[in-house]
Amino acid sequence: MLTPSYGLLAQAGKYRLALARERTENALKHLLRQATEGHAASFASLEGVLHMGDRRLMALTQRLERDGLVRSEGTQFQLTPEGERVALHVLRAHRLWELYLADELGVPIDRVHEQAERAEHGLSKEQLDRLSASMGHPELDPHGDPIPTGDGPVPESPGTPLGAWPPSTPGRIVHLEDEPPLAFAQLSAEGLRLGQIVRVVERSPTRVVLSDGESEYRLAPMVAANIHVAAVTAEPAPAGWPEGVIPLTGLPSGASAEVVALDPAFRGFARRRLLDLGFTPGARIRSDLATFAGDPRAYRLRGTTIALRREQSDRVLVKPLA
Repeated sequence: MLTPSYGLLAQAGKYRLALARERTENALKHLLRQATEGHAASFASLEGVLHMGDRRLMALTQRLERDGLVRSEGTQFQLTPEGERVALHVLRAHRLWELYLADELGVPIDRVHEQAERAEHGLSKEQLDRLSASMGHPELDPHGDPIPTGDGPVPESPGTPLGAWPPSTPGRIVHLEDEPPLAFAQLSAEGLRLGQIVRVVERSPTRVVLSDGESEYRLAPMVAANIHVAAVTAEPAPAGWPEGVIPLTGLPSGASAEVVALDPAFRGFARRRLLDLGFTPGARIRSDLATFAGDPRAYRLRGTTIALRREQSDRVLVKPLA
């Protein structure tokens, strides 16, 4: 039987195939997420994620099992090795695409998840390899989640949930969970970001209060649970770097320093812009002027005065000069 290759019928056929693939990959990604969090995926949990009726979801799970991607144990589902491979591919596509949107296209961080959800399907391994190579084979996405390699195991999310972090102990934010989107949107609106050092100054059943030494952040416990932190001393300077290296933000007004490097986690257009401005190893820089609010701050570099916001100067690593 011949099928049309163009026209409305052809478009409808392609749409059905794309929708089937999207549902398949979303189901496998959910099973992978549940497994990495130590939970068992069930028919009910799949129903909540895929928003499908019982009959269609039953047909989908039967097809996944028939194709060797999933095996069922009673009312619970587990990935087979082949199912895990496919799920890791989709997860890698999602996180690489999030990073590309944030670093290369400048999409606001609270919008990259939704766009990556749509773009993660239909990408081949070769396309992902090229995308990863173009960004220098990054290890983390914009939220601090580890990016799977092309053939590696499931990477573990870094850090400790804020709810398990001891009060008054400084911790560096290493991961901001992007699901549910509303919780992440609130964290972004508060101004919390990766790399920021915070302390828990108050914890109650109704709120969690954080401080970074300058500002306080009052969050609902469910929102605060999306923050993961690590010990501030857990990230030593890479081998070969001089001692005494600090972020440019820590350079006092009027002091001079020598640029050592840009933070390796700082990628994309923003990194290239700083390099174009002359923030290269060995360049001399002086902290000239801070605004009343302290942000942005002016720096003197290569005979030019440049204004940088805190999130940019935090990424420039310098060694103060006597």
